[in-house]
Amino acid sequence: MIKNVIDAAATRFLKRYIDTASPTGFEEKGSSLWLDYIRPYVETTYTDTYGTAVAVINPSAPYKVVIEAHGDEISWYVNYISPEGLIYVIRNGGSDHMIAPSKVVNIHTENNGIVKGVFGWPAIHTRLRAGKDKEKTPEVDSIFIDVGADSKKEVEEMGIQVGDVITYPDEFFTLGKDKYVGRALDNRIGCFMIAQVARLLHREKVELPYALYVVNAVQEEVGMNGAKMITRNISPDVAIVTDVTHDTTTPTINKIAEGEISCGAGPVISRAPSVQNALRQTILEAARNEGIPHQLCAHSSSTGTDTDAFAFAGTGTASALISLPLKYMHTTVEMVSRKDVENTIRLIYHSLLLLK
Repeated sequence: MIKNVIDAAATRFLKRYIDTASPTGFEEKGSSLWLDYIRPYVETTYTDTYGTAVAVINPSAPYKVVIEAHGDEISWYVNYISPEGLIYVIRNGGSDHMIAPSKVVNIHTENNGIVKGVFGWPAIHTRLRAGKDKEKTPEVDSIFIDVGADSKKEVEEMGIQVGDVITYPDEFFTLGKDKYVGRALDNRIGCFMIAQVARLLHREKVELPYALYVVNAVQEEVGMNGAKMITRNISPDVAIVTDVTHDTTTPTINKIAEGEISCGAGPVISRAPSVQNALRQTILEAARNEGIPHQLCAHSSSTGTDTDAFAFAGTGTASALISLPLKYMHTTVEMVSRKDVENTIRLIYHSLLLLK
């Protein structure tokens, strides 16, 4: 089994990468940072029309293999500015309105950079929340952002306009012995892992018999758009996708419905209609040969990941999904195990070595 899969430089890159806002449709900063990191380990790089970043090893080979993750993060859009100077929002991806009240936000303006704001919420002891309404929960059309303005004109003078994208400023940190915590681990941690695979192939001087395309895709959170576009661009023969999946040991999650998946127990290998069985068996063989702990899961129809976009594009691509267990998805405190991250990198690396 390959050793030392995450070095000190990689850890520094991970923090900087997670902390860089890359909302869906506005992924340029994160993608640029990722490309700068991966360039020493590949032969060529490029981006497509909508910003999906691609790094290629052995580009002249006719057989094409993709390893892919998506790098966009959920966010909000400015949708309406009230006469009183409050900002109402709509989702950009699957943003959770339940976590919004009392969160600090960054509003990314066209000309004035980042403007700070807060999601306000009435106090628990106000008359609005008296009696049965004491447990009142937020809804998308009732949450609002306060930027300290007293009128719509003041908001506009700050450079804020309808369509500006809004992100949370929460930053990456470690918790306990081996937990990584941060926003947008779904799924920039996947982009980090495939970059580490490229680094290890370079470090170990592996000569692949095929072209390897390392893909950091855009717009997964709004319909797998980046993957749909790039698979037509590359026309790969094989695609191994990595994304996050729910740790179902989290309280309130139904294991009977969701299966049993746990942080720290290893990467998750999926079976689904979009997962090609021979490729899945190759991944399982790599896990067993190298003693990599792993978990299994099943999807009754689609995986809900970019795997589906690769599998069913054109005449079809042999595709598989390796998932990383994650707690608290679509919050600002998403959590994964470093041990799982290391083992997912190992699994992808050793799977590539088995491909002929």
